[in-house]
Amino acid sequence: MNEMTKEKQVNGIPGLVFIAANLAVLGFCVLWLATKESNNVFLITFLMFIAISSYKGLIIVNPNEAKVLSFFGNYVGTLKKSGLHWINPFFSRIQISTKIRNFESPKLKVNDFDGNPVEIASIIVWQVVDTAEAVFQIDDFENYVRVQSESAIRNLAMRYPYDAHKSGEISLHGNPEVIKEELQKEVQARLTNAGVQIIEARISHLAYAQEIASAMLQRQQANAIIAARSKIVDGAVGMVELALKRLAQDNIVVLDEERKAAMVSNLLVVLCGDRTTQPIINTGSIY
Repeated sequence: MNEMTKEKQVNGIPGLVFIAANLAVLGFCVLWLATKESNNVFLITFLMFIAISSYKGLIIVNPNEAKVLSFFGNYVGTLKKSGLHWINPFFSRIQISTKIRNFESPKLKVNDFDGNPVEIASIIVWQVVDTAEAVFQIDDFENYVRVQSESAIRNLAMRYPYDAHKSGEISLHGNPEVIKEELQKEVQARLTNAGVQIIEARISHLAYAQEIASAMLQRQQANAIIAARSKIVDGAVGMVELALKRLAQDNIVVLDEERKAAMVSNLLVVLCGDRTTQPIINTGSIY
């Protein structure tokens, strides 16, 4: 990269000091013309013209703002100190904001790692940190930030599945913090040569595309039902085990293996069923 595109800060002459000195020169010229007969009228007039024209060099720099200065196509430096300054009137000036900015990308339709179409959008918070690179290295750095950010979002979405199918697998939906860090690194890598620093990058919208949203919702519901049933079965087995243990420990009733199997079957039906059970009272012998 050309060294000339690297930012270097310059300082101008304090504006109030220049104005005071310039007024003193103009006052001297007027006083000289008014009190003396001189053959140097042309020289004094020319001096007054230069003094008046030099006011074009006054420049105001607001907080979080920078002026990129160049002289006949050569980069001179960047004036960042806020206030009123005087610089060479022949310097070209490009104003650039160094404030923190953000934008939200449009919803992009991308195929995730599994090939499922998903809708994804993000919020990018960024700031110009090298004004020379932003001005001279990139044609339109604001549009460049947007285009490269969208490209990074697409690339990230293609590297990870929407939902994790294995334990420990990283997914767009299940690991928001990890995805946030990866997105920030991805965008920053693309914008380093633009003099831009990414402060934060996070997913603002994530959903399956409409054409598969219904099917994916059914799959999620099925997975949730299976997970719930698994917990119910584990709890039911533990309750049955505890019931048999307590019956044997307290000598409430002695059951043979066949009766134990029947009891286990009935308890599991009661505990694992998805409908309310109807009790049946046995008035006869258990045998």
